[in-house]
Amino acid sequence: MQPGESLDLDVTDVAHGGVFVARHEGRVVFVEGAIPGERVRAELTDASKASFWRADIVDVLDASPHRRPHVWAAADVSVAPADRPGGADFGHIDLAEQRVLKKRVLDDALVRFGGIAEPVTTISPAGKPGEEAPGALGWRTRVSLHVDDEGRIGPFAARSHRVIETPDLPLATAEIEAVARGLEGFGPGRVDLVQPAEGGVRVIVRPAAPARTRPDGAQATAEGAAGADTRAARSRGGRPGRRGPAVRTARPPRAPEDPTAREVVVETVGDRRFLVDAGGFWQVHRLAAQTLTGAVRAALETGGGVDPTAHHLDLYGGVGLFAAAIAEAGGPATRVTTVESDARATEHAGANLAEWVGARAETARADRYLATLAAHAGASERGRLARGVVLLDPPRAGAGREVVDRIADLAPASIVYVACDPVALARDLGTFRGHGYEPLRIDAFDLFPHSHHVEAVAMLARTSG
Repeated sequence: MQPGESLDLDVTDVAHGGVFVARHEGRVVFVEGAIPGERVRAELTDASKASFWRADIVDVLDASPHRRPHVWAAADVSVAPADRPGGADFGHIDLAEQRVLKKRVLDDALVRFGGIAEPVTTISPAGKPGEEAPGALGWRTRVSLHVDDEGRIGPFAARSHRVIETPDLPLATAEIEAVARGLEGFGPGRVDLVQPAEGGVRVIVRPAAPARTRPDGAQATAEGAAGADTRAARSRGGRPGRRGPAVRTARPPRAPEDPTAREVVVETVGDRRFLVDAGGFWQVHRLAAQTLTGAVRAALETGGGVDPTAHHLDLYGGVGLFAAAIAEAGGPATRVTTVESDARATEHAGANLAEWVGARAETARADRYLATLAAHAGASERGRLARGVVLLDPPRAGAGREVVDRIADLAPASIVYVACDPVALARDLGTFRGHGYEPLRIDAFDLFPHSHHVEAVAMLARTSG
């Protein structure tokens, strides 16, 4: 079969990544926009793999009782698949069932990749009871829209770089949605809309990288030209990045930075204020930082609390959100070091943690910081680290074996892992388990309603070794 052909499929399960599982003549087909238990008609989009195909739903032949009108009309099944915006791939499912499916994906990952035979997990909405908006809409305080060569502004279509113009953004706050409606006149690139807790919507323009002229006079984007040079060097036997008779690779020019990206704004969690760049990282859901801080505090209590005489680490620490939770639990003299590769975030972390005399903010990659720490820590320092907590909040790909091995080598009393990807979490937990650490609790949070994404906080303690 070829892309564009249609199949009638029985959908049996949900898979990681927001797709649903069906089979055609024994081959797995991952279907977008379905629900387990449904019979659907789907259009084949990718038949290049021998092990599985991909397809988009185009009609529901036998609907699940959990199917609802899509919260985003532009992404409804009645719209042609190529014209549906991405970002709300669970928006056609009853909210309670969305959470059932997300927990199923998390539990399956923990079994398959973490080696945990019977995971014990929970899943909760963002915030305290009653704080979630009706229908779990209007939660995004940060939205990225794209601008194509024709000046169209909107989200990308699902699994595409095609811009979809849409009159509404139901997952965004009302203020961001209103600003988005008035956007016009931008060149190709991206426009980020940011609404911090202090109010107001910042518009951050991120132009596409400028084109440069090739020797033949043609135009190419910076990234595309550099990639072409690299491919040419390889095809001629040269080495990319070095001068040679065949080709010279140029450093791609960078697009100018919008100064609004570096405007310092204020976010709040309870009574605590955090400084952060408007264009820097902060949790997207308006209740996420509060929810995760509460989850980290609960995890710390499960692990026996925070020893104020120990040395605690906050890896991938951003502007110090979780380092502050550790320091609050340990008291005014708590020694906590937050480690972040972004220098601007580290600068803000230093200010945000200034009330604790034992708090430090280090600019470094987590793996390099841990390697240096292991190389130079004496016996007394290792003793403090062994009584401490290591908290890590890695990017979507996870921490990886090297970082996990280095953390385990420090032998901390407990580990708190904040994860935004179930499979990455499960893989890293599997590595931690090999070092004698077991999860005491794993709590998931639906911080991305109507999408497949889910956040989780795991508390691990040493049980052997």
